[in-house]
Amino acid sequence: MTTRREDLKTGRKGSQPPSLPVITLLTDFGTADYFVGAVKGAILSVNTRVVIADITHAIPPQDIETGAFTLLAVYKTFPPGTIHVAVVDPGVGSSRRPIVVSANGQFFVGPDNGLFTYIYDREPSPQVFHVLNENYFRSSPSTTFHGRDIFAPVAAALSTGVKPEDLGPEIDDAVRLPGSFAPIVQKNGNLEARIIHIDRFGNCVTNITREVLKSEKSGSLLVNGKTIRDFRSFYGEDLNKSLFAIWGSAGFLEISINGQSAAHRLSAKRGDIVILSRD
Repeated sequence: MTTRREDLKTGRKGSQPPSLPVITLLTDFGTADYFVGAVKGAILSVNTRVVIADITHAIPPQDIETGAFTLLAVYKTFPPGTIHVAVVDPGVGSSRRPIVVSANGQFFVGPDNGLFTYIYDREPSPQVFHVLNENYFRSSPSTTFHGRDIFAPVAAALSTGVKPEDLGPEIDDAVRLPGSFAPIVQKNGNLEARIIHIDRFGNCVTNITREVLKSEKSGSLLVNGKTIRDFRSFYGEDLNKSLFAIWGSAGFLEISINGQSAAHRLSAKRGDIVILSRD
């Protein structure tokens, strides 16, 4: 009979301990106040055997679109069964619904305000459930802190094996952010895309994917009167401080400048139109 230490040395599959459920947190709470700690405490009060992973708590206050993009960029890096708690919730305490989304073998818990729009757009057949079963809430939920009193304990309940259908009915009218996620084909064959995110380095992330632009051998981007024709493989490839396009790590075409802010150079903001011309 082998010992536990011998199993670890040989790397036998049977020696691995059972994996713990993973719950991620994405919020606009910041880290200066007690909010994040309270959410974690509410989760651990239901299930102490979980791994809690912080995605970020630095989403700009009430910025649902940035929260939606950040969740889109990161969720596929987590293992199957992960439960994502996302709270960017300017409508807390109002009639907006608390929901659970089941997609990609994962769960997403948060407010029905468009925060999960990109998950709906990228995943086939997502299921959305309106959370109504108050048995899974903290007692006497605050009208100002559903992250702690509703979303955290609901996520913890899911981590113990509770099914989303036990939390409430499935719905088919979840709120989505305005605008098309995919670029629009114009009459002349060009594509009308848009900037969906600007990161802290000033890179302008468009909604153009490799499925849309299968080849960058030809073509150009037009943004706020400026044309970008150069495509680069990495940031340091261009030393002339000129605008170029590059495939970002989230899978979208970005407009960048090595060492500078492309957004500043373009006077660009989220939502600005990007015309992809296939010259």
